[in-house]
Amino acid sequence: MAQINSVLGPIDTADLGFTLSHEHVVVTSAGIQYVYPEFIDREGSIEAGVADLKTAYSEGLRTIVDVTTIDLGRDIRLLEQVSRESGINIICATGTWRDIPRVFWTAEPDTVAALYIREIEEGIEGTGIKAAIIKVANDVDGVTPEGEIILRAAARAQKATGVPISTHTWAPERVGEQQVAIFEDEGIDLNRVYVGHSNDTTDTEYLIGLLEKGVWIGLDRYPGRQTEHTPDWIGRTETAKKLIDAGYGHRIMMGHDWSVTLLIASGEMQKRRRTGNPDSYLFIQRNVVPKLKELGASDEDIQNIFVNNPRRFFEGAQ
Repeated sequence: MAQINSVLGPIDTADLGFTLSHEHVVVTSAGIQYVYPEFIDREGSIEAGVADLKTAYSEGLRTIVDVTTIDLGRDIRLLEQVSRESGINIICATGTWRDIPRVFWTAEPDTVAALYIREIEEGIEGTGIKAAIIKVANDVDGVTPEGEIILRAAARAQKATGVPISTHTWAPERVGEQQVAIFEDEGIDLNRVYVGHSNDTTDTEYLIGLLEKGVWIGLDRYPGRQTEHTPDWIGRTETAKKLIDAGYGHRIMMGHDWSVTLLIASGEMQKRRRTGNPDSYLFIQRNVVPKLKELGASDEDIQNIFVNNPRRFFEGAQ
């Protein structure tokens, strides 16, 4: 057993319980909540987050890993309030998503790494609330030059602090392989890397290739963006069962990539999200877990994916 930081302070990893490995409460843009607060219904977002997470708590959820970074409008005091009022542990992130600040584009990785390290060791924005995971993101364009700076900065912050990395990828183009190659070049322990959004593909050859490198993978888009390139939630769940059958049930985690407020999407898209997922943070528990069991997954498999694996990941266990 070890301790990690939540937005309410240190907690024992044994107390993480049923954990969703990649979520958000509110997604906006950097600085909006401070400069143009009228753009965000902050109180409404808090109310919705507390309500949804209280309901999820009543059905067994205990922890979410909120990987909202500065460029996604991270509001650390909001997360603190939502956690306190809902009873759900929230693990927060440092790092950078796809909207990489232009000042980072020409920065040295060590310069950016120092910022991440400060948020892990000292706290975020003077609050004393410490990040326990480092978020990075590369998407349909693969690893761009500025994206490489962020990956190398994250790797160096990981080595300095021991805190793990969580990545956003575009699995249909195997972007996780590019990320892992850079992490290997930086010499970090790949057991401290979680390659996210990996269930945007059903290509088990790609996924097993990543797992054989020693990373964890996140099957963390549910119900998921169903496009011509990505599977529906049943296809995603069938892929998860194939990975379990291949012997990797001890190296995968799950989440939704959900948020109660998504201001980087149009109003129409937000309505479609709610229509497509009326269960909010409970879609997995209400739909995916029963489907996995229908496909033959055992109670032990479920316990591993949602309880044991997140605990072991944060503890640094193999």
